[in-house]
Order: sequence, then C-alpha cells, then structure tokens
Amino acid sequence: MLIDSHCHLDYLARDGDLDEVLARAREAGVSPMLTISTKLREFDVVRSIAESAGDIYCSVGVHPHEAESEPDTAAAELIRLAAHPKVIGIGETGLDYFYEHSPRDVQQAVFRAHISAARETGLPLIIHTRDAEADTIRILEEETGKGPFPGLIHCFSGTQRLADAALALGFYISVSGIVTFKTAEDLRTVIATVPAERLLVETDSPYLAPVPRRGKRNEPAYTAHTAAKVAELKGLGAAEVASVTTDNFRRLFAKAEI
Repeated sequence: MLIDSHCHLDYLARDGDLDEVLARAREAGVSPMLTISTKLREFDVVRSIAESAGDIYCSVGVHPHEAESEPDTAAAELIRLAAHPKVIGIGETGLDYFYEHSPRDVQQAVFRAHISAARETGLPLIIHTRDAEADTIRILEEETGKGPFPGLIHCFSGTQRLADAALALGFYISVSGIVTFKTAEDLRTVIATVPAERLLVETDSPYLAPVPRRGKRNEPAYTAHTAAKVAELKGLGAAEVASVTTDNFRRLFAKAEI
C-alpha cells in the first residue's frame, strides 16, 4: 500500500474522468489519497469528493496564490470547517515568492491564521514554500514559540537548510515527482539525508508527473514512481518504503481511519 499524501482530485475531476483516475490508483495499490484544498470558496467541492469514498480524505485551507482573494481567512473558520470527519489537515498554506500572485504581507498573515488553526485542532499544517525559505523558517519558528503544532513541507524542493529546520521543528518532508527529474540532483542529495521515518510521498497531481510520465497529466497512481526513487536514495526496498511512508502518514494524519 502507498498513500498519496497530496493530490488535487478536484482539479482532476474537471477532465471528467475522476472515476477512472481513482480506479487506476487503487489498482496500483495507492490508497488512501489526501485531496488538498486551495480555496475556501471551493472547499465544498473538495469535501464532497472526500465524502464520496472511504479511502479519500481532504484538507481545508487557502493556497498562498489565493491569499489576496481570501485575505480575511480566519483561524476560527478553518477550525469550524476542520471539524468534519473527512478533514484531516490544515492547508495547503505557506509562502510563494516565486510567482507572488498575492502580496507577501497578506500571504504571511493568512499563513499565520492557518498555523493558529493547526495548533488549536492538532491537525497537521500542510506547508507550501517556494523562493521564501527565510520567511518560512522565521514564521514557523516564531509560531512554534507560541505553542507546538504538527506539520509537513509538501512537494519539498528546497535546500538542506530548510530540511534541517523543518526536521528540527518535528515536521515531516513530503517528496513529489520532482525528485525523479534529471535536473534535481541537489534535491536528491537533500532527500538522501532525511530520516526515512520522516518522509512521505505525494503526486501533487495533476502537476509534476514523475519520470517516466514526465510531461503527462499526473495522477495518484504514479505515486509508485516517486516512491521507487525514494527507495533508491535511501537504499531500501519498494515494500519498505511503502511500509514506512504509510506508517508516517498514519502517525502524522492521526485523524484518518486507516
């Protein structure tokens, strides 16, 4: 069994073949799947997909790209929505200074609201960070000083500094198909240093399809390709990676009934 710890099934559903996507995932041994919220205004769609099957869970949150369109996101509203039995995480949230679709100060304020919700609910914070490592680390350290909260860096593509800071805070590292790309040698070097008991695997589908599916629409069934690269980097067998990443998911996303 492999768990896709981060996918966007609502985006895949727009192509009209979600049932087939889910069938291929299950046939490939990928189950459960965690489908991720990026906009509160579309959360009902994400939640309904999670409600449609026993092996699908969801998160609630606002992607940093969307922070300007939902700047008044409050921890209280996130906490209220997170009470649903299928909601097992807070986010994705964080900072993206690469595209800067939202002003940095707004991103930071919305990020802190999500952190408050994670602290209050005990649900893991699902963190997106791109070209914003210094502020991400600073905010996480400042907020941890107010009280601990669980979390992970999703689709990790950062530096050793970010990985070490995340691990020091007790967070997990989630690995996407980027780790299979020819240009990702630096990332592979970092992932090789992360303890296996702190790793998760994900697709971030429909984006970032791993080799040998590079350039295609990504989907949860392809989690196995990323897991195979993690196994190679850690010197483990495929079954060992499946087992350890599943155990890690269970430990972090303890609300999920798996």
